[in-house]
Amino acid sequence: MSGSIADPRLAAPRQAPRRPIRLSWSDGRLRNIVWQILVLAGFAVVLWYLVGNTRMNLAARHIATGFGFLDSTSGMPIGESLVPYTPGQSTYGRALLAGILNTLKVAVIGVVLATVLGTLIGIARLSPNWLLSRMSAIYVEFLRDIPLLLQLLFWYVLLQGLPAPKNALHLGSAVFLYNGGIQLVQLVWEPAHTAALAALAVGIAGSVLVARRARRQQDQTGIRPRTWPVTLGLLAGLPLVAWLAFGAPLALQYPVQGRFNLQGGGIITTQYLALLTGLVIYTASYIAEIVRSGIQAVPHGQWEAAQALGLHRAKTLRLVVLPQALRVIVPPMTSQYLNLTKNSSLAVAIGYQDVVSVASTTLNQTGQAIEGIAIIMAVYLSISLSISLFMNWYNARIALVER
Repeated sequence: MSGSIADPRLAAPRQAPRRPIRLSWSDGRLRNIVWQILVLAGFAVVLWYLVGNTRMNLAARHIATGFGFLDSTSGMPIGESLVPYTPGQSTYGRALLAGILNTLKVAVIGVVLATVLGTLIGIARLSPNWLLSRMSAIYVEFLRDIPLLLQLLFWYVLLQGLPAPKNALHLGSAVFLYNGGIQLVQLVWEPAHTAALAALAVGIAGSVLVARRARRQQDQTGIRPRTWPVTLGLLAGLPLVAWLAFGAPLALQYPVQGRFNLQGGGIITTQYLALLTGLVIYTASYIAEIVRSGIQAVPHGQWEAAQALGLHRAKTLRLVVLPQALRVIVPPMTSQYLNLTKNSSLAVAIGYQDVVSVASTTLNQTGQAIEGIAIIMAVYLSISLSISLFMNWYNARIALVER
């Protein structure tokens, strides 16, 4: 009816008008503003004093400041680097870049491997198989009670006990295992491989768009179109076409055992193996508990409903339980990823040259202690913030949306 009166209980409540700030100490908002100004002013005064005192002490000791040393020639040797580096020719900036990439190489691969291993162990702890469940529990309880530094030293000493290069263990004709690491066959990188890698990145982006389009069509019609032929073409066909277009090179460099050492091929050093193994195994013990608690947080009725539909236990876990458990797993998992990244700084104990090791050597050679420490802090802060931003985005994406 047009003449009906709306129920006032359904109307949105009106906000009270904002009262202007009174110039009186009894006004709470004025007190809050004053206290905030005083705190900021105190912080600025302390910062000004520290900066001034530091500059005065550095000037008294004739120590130069600034980051100009990054353009100076570096003489430190770096055992492994993802970028070209030559002692006596490259700069300290290039040396620090090599250290940063070495840190990222450990952090990225470590996060992936620790997630896979921790997830498997967390699921195994809930297995109805008594032996598998107890072995997983022993793994978690044993490794979490041993300091990470001791574990890194254990793996390093264990790998150092392998034979010398001239007595290296043969794992086929392409892999040699010795106390310096693993020497294995290496692909000779050419422009065709760069083009194939770029095509693969384009294919992944295209596959995501195809999956989103299929999901929207399923929401509208209830029928999901078949996407695997297009996805296969984007992920396999597109890189293959790019590789063939550049001549399809496939040159491999095999390691050859010489009289005293191994020549050719690629190498995974003992230091990197020990650091990666220790970080992955240690962090996986914490991730396993996160995964186990996340699965147990899903109501048991979800298991029963899936079994009533005829789903096997593995399919129930993959399609029903784990997607719901992710909402519990992701937030604490972020902390473990951050811990793994920051714990990689213990690499200096086993001789792996990450950003901490390279920056420490740099500041010892140049005397730029403040700048060196600032670079280390900036690198770890940037990596940690990047991980946090990505995980927060993913957590928001999988969160339940209330309607």
